[in-house]
Amino acid sequence: MKLIIAEKPSLARNIVAGISGEMKKENGYFIGNDYIVSWAFGHLFSLADIESYSDKPNESRGWTLDNLPCFPESFKFELKKADGKREVDAGVKRQFGILEKLCNRPDVDAIVNAGDADREGEIIVRLCVANALKSEKPQMRLWLPDQTPETVAKALLEMQSEEKYDNLANEGFARTYIDWLYGVNLTRYATIRCGKLLRVGRVIVPIVKAIYERDMEIRNFKPEKYYVISSSSKTKGEKIELTGKKKFSADDIASAEKEALLYNETGATVTFVESKKDAILPGKLYSLSTLQNVLGKKYKMSMAESLKIIQKLYEDGYLTYPRTNSEYLATAEKDKIRAIIQNVGRLGYPVRFKDSKYIFDDSKIESHSALTPTYKIPQVEKLTEKEKQVYSTVLRRFVAVFCAEECLAEKSEIRIKVGELEEFSMKGTVIITPGWTKYDDYNTKDKVLPKLEVGDEVNINFAPTEKQTTPPKHYTIETLNKYLKNPFKDDKAKAKELAESGEVDDAEEYRAIFEGLELGTEATRTGIIDNAKRSGYIDLKKDVYTILPDGEYLVESLDKLSIMMDKYKTSELGKALKRVFRGEMTVDESVKLCENEIGEIFKRGGVDPLPKSEAVDTGEYGEILGKCPVCGKNVVRGKMSYGCMGYGSGCEFRVGLTICKKTLPKLEVMRMLAEGSTAKMRGFISKGGKAFEARLVIKDGKVVFDFSK
Repeated sequence: MKLIIAEKPSLARNIVAGISGEMKKENGYFIGNDYIVSWAFGHLFSLADIESYSDKPNESRGWTLDNLPCFPESFKFELKKADGKREVDAGVKRQFGILEKLCNRPDVDAIVNAGDADREGEIIVRLCVANALKSEKPQMRLWLPDQTPETVAKALLEMQSEEKYDNLANEGFARTYIDWLYGVNLTRYATIRCGKLLRVGRVIVPIVKAIYERDMEIRNFKPEKYYVISSSSKTKGEKIELTGKKKFSADDIASAEKEALLYNETGATVTFVESKKDAILPGKLYSLSTLQNVLGKKYKMSMAESLKIIQKLYEDGYLTYPRTNSEYLATAEKDKIRAIIQNVGRLGYPVRFKDSKYIFDDSKIESHSALTPTYKIPQVEKLTEKEKQVYSTVLRRFVAVFCAEECLAEKSEIRIKVGELEEFSMKGTVIITPGWTKYDDYNTKDKVLPKLEVGDEVNINFAPTEKQTTPPKHYTIETLNKYLKNPFKDDKAKAKELAESGEVDDAEEYRAIFEGLELGTEATRTGIIDNAKRSGYIDLKKDVYTILPDGEYLVESLDKLSIMMDKYKTSELGKALKRVFRGEMTVDESVKLCENEIGEIFKRGGVDPLPKSEAVDTGEYGEILGKCPVCGKNVVRGKMSYGCMGYGSGCEFRVGLTICKKTLPKLEVMRMLAEGSTAKMRGFISKGGKAFEARLVIKDGKVVFDFSK
């Protein structure tokens, strides 16, 4: 009998649906047809905290520089604790107990890892098995690109030894160890030095820093005047607008006038005219980030919200595996895609199979193909409004890519030369047959060029035109995602190319992904950005990111502490993780790189951090601020809140470090504990984005707002 361990209960149910025959539901698992199917709840295990490596692990829970930096000889995993508590989560303990019994049943002759098909899912189940299994048993891998019964049934027949995925697991463990080393060591170090909780991570810091640097550019921007020469005159009754590429400084208008005169004296002639019918290609299938870009721009969905919906549609069997970084399909999937096209065609869409390198390209796939619908088509009335928006976006792009009707356009180009001084090019497009544009978004408007012929003299009247430099734009969901996928790409090095032309070379982007140059991954970026929002470092309104005061303090403090967590350091470690995945580097070697970097930070020490007057003083960790109004025990400064020391015995009194985007000073918390109320404070921000002022008061053992005068 085979024991299949799924990453989550929802996946377990879908696996059961793909196993032919009846299966009986027991406490924590299903059984029948020579299978037992059980599950984890995502991560059942997490890395132990620094104190666990001490000779006296239970002696002190306060943060101190004495045990930093901490570089364990071997990393310890332990069952996950309940949020904010020292005890193991009861549900986690119960489910692991079930897995432990199942793994060691005499009739279980093989164990199947059915974690999500990525490095995270790989190690989630491996940790469960490693801690549960008392004797050796064969281990296999169930790899699911989607969760439909058809895919599950096929994958069960194609399972391979777990050893095939050892490199993926090694990358997952290396990433886990490295992120722990950075997060635990540097978060504690920076927090103790600054007296304020600073979340320092391998990816969160460069993300916050990118937004900080962009916002500083905007804040410090000073517009400057400059001149270009331009002409707007009629030829054959049609206006021809031409603008020179050269820029002239604000105090050099004389040179601009001289250049304009030279152009006018030289004259302009049409040297090239071309008009041809051509097909306009649809956009590529979606990766997770390109789908999130569209959903953020069109529906103002945050990345966290869109991922939650995409994940649910995947777990319901309607979409393929979502955490993919590719916009291409694998050549081995052609038969599967033919079957999906048949189902989509039954909905009335004009689709047909296309065997094209624009769609199928193994060289552009690392682990998972692009996001597509599955065989399973949902009943529209059973989807929420936002689920409809997400599913229809994926479906419409799939229809566009495999549309039987081409989008044909009349593409034209006219080139006009001013002697040997400059050549101007005008391009126009007129849609003749809409084709796929009827089903997917296409916003380009028709542009008709004037009717000119080669040899025509063009009337010109060049003159200086005043312009003004403009500040850079804030990062949006789309532009931040593009930056994070390839933070070293020089966007100014290339002219903007239209994806629809089929001429865009995306090899550079995929090379950056495969080499580990991206900041974060498709699987992790959403959670890290959401963490930065919850930490009060960045804000997201509609689809625009901005830096917040605490984010500024984080970046500037780390700079003063010589903690250089920039895109260069992060990408170096990302490259190391990819080398682990390719078997070119061991886990220990990648961890050593990280330890060396952290060691250098502690050696440098850095100058004194920003004075506390520049930030809200929230006190030191473990600092006693007063007595609990509920049980009378001490209230101390914790990691994310001011909380009662009696929480381990049932007292739940706590006050968040940040309430409505305002960080609470420790002195006001001390006043509230002593007198029952803070002073009236400004700086709270409502859910609607409005600032307000209020007191915080203790009422019935809870902290509430008091708006009275």
